[in-house]
Amino acid sequence: MNQHPEAGSIVLCSAGLDSVVLLAAEATVRRAQPVYVQAGLAWEDEERRRLARVLAAPVFRSNVDDLVTLTLDMRDVYAPTHWALVGKPPAYDTPDEDVYLVGRNLTLLTKAGIAAAQRRISRVAIGPLAGNPFPDATPGFFDALARALSLGLDFPIEIAAPFLNLHKEEVVALGIELGVPLELTLSCMNPAAGLHCGSCSKCRERHDAFIAAGVADPTTYASPPGGTN
Repeated sequence: MNQHPEAGSIVLCSAGLDSVVLLAAEATVRRAQPVYVQAGLAWEDEERRRLARVLAAPVFRSNVDDLVTLTLDMRDVYAPTHWALVGKPPAYDTPDEDVYLVGRNLTLLTKAGIAAAQRRISRVAIGPLAGNPFPDATPGFFDALARALSLGLDFPIEIAAPFLNLHKEEVVALGIELGVPLELTLSCMNPAAGLHCGSCSKCRERHDAFIAAGVADPTTYASPPGGTN
């Protein structure tokens, strides 16, 4: 490999709490390029609207480049009735395994890796947390894919997962410390009229994380999380 990477980071960034805080954290130490990959999933329209608002916040006005949006449509892979396409996620109290999107990180990182090589940026950052049960969110997977991308692209690619030892409440605390507008982030698989649904497992994880962090949840939900008052 005879090409030399430039300092900086490609950051896979949806409007989700974890990836937005990751972008802010990366920008404290290096130039950060947020990348959004649209795949045809039900929540993406609201996600893109939220992300535009988030990136306009003061914390992202320094050391953060303009958003790059890429497309890797998965609607020809998942069944037309798949919950992620029709917008009917599993229930509030379901385990993570019930919302597994096969190949999600594989597709995101492949597309981002190619974009990184074209921009001569070696580092690609992604935001899975501690306890993530999925096979494409492990250090072994990230290392293997980084090697494959580096070989296939003839350019050194590093896949970084800086939050892999953090729990969501720790990410909430870090986001507050960095000045991230957490109220603008979106952690919902079925947003309605611009609101978190309050009924999916992602809303549960989000609400529980604010409680565990000891701070008020600034999220507006269409219905109280878990059906509580």
